[in-house]
Amino acid sequence: MIIFKSINKLNKEVNFKADTGFVPTMGALHRGHISLIKRAKKESSKVIVSIFVNPSQFNKSNDFKKYPRNISKDLIILKKLKVDFVLIPSVKDIFKNQRSMKIKISKNDKVLCAKFRPGHFEGVLGVINQFLKKIQSKRIYLGEKDFQQIYLIRKFIKNKFKIKVCSCKTVRGKGFLPLSSRNNLLKKNEIKKASLISKNIKKFYFSIKGNFNNKHKIFQIRNNLNKMGVVIEYFELRNKNTLSKKFNKRNFKLFIAFYVNKVRLIDNI
Repeated sequence: MIIFKSINKLNKEVNFKADTGFVPTMGALHRGHISLIKRAKKESSKVIVSIFVNPSQFNKSNDFKKYPRNISKDLIILKKLKVDFVLIPSVKDIFKNQRSMKIKISKNDKVLCAKFRPGHFEGVLGVINQFLKKIQSKRIYLGEKDFQQIYLIRKFIKNKFKIKVCSCKTVRGKGFLPLSSRNNLLKKNEIKKASLISKNIKKFYFSIKGNFNNKHKIFQIRNNLNKMGVVIEYFELRNKNTLSKKFNKRNFKLFIAFYVNKVRLIDNI
């Protein structure tokens, strides 16, 4: 396993003519990340994993500072997985003294997380753009827990980079809560509460699958969650292909963002 601290050095030393897969992460690796890496290894001859906590995608500087970090543990995991290359760049290495690298998104795409976290996805796309200029891999692997992020990255790179976006199913814990690095910020009782919310939306999703008219119960379900003391940011049904509100029984997806204590969590099913 070769570790690079400079994206330019990685670009010079890695042979991108080989069948290479790229897994971008912000570290604090868990089973969700591991599933992405295992799929990348299965489908690629060489795998690159990046660890970079991107300051430009955080709305509050305090959230950036509090984001879980454990590089030494991450490297142990990556070594066990026999990852070929690891990129751990500095903020300066990625930003190159630029004031802003943010990529604009369309007005129609400013829904769900993009509505409530202005500038977030612009920051994500800016860093993905910087990565893919130098990391000329055949495929990029992303988890469906961040479904809107995959949608926007796929849309952004479509006519810009020759790379395939490989979306991988959400990995969940015992209580159906999707695995997330942010879960490390929760206490045991808070994890139980978050798991209960995920179980509730799963039940609601399958009730709609069984009877599409149940979609009208979304306000009732939201009220029930509010009574549980859940602070909901959004709870919406949308078209999984366009993220518009024009959906049918075959293409709908359920999205939620909520707070447990002061930790913001998202889920979709």
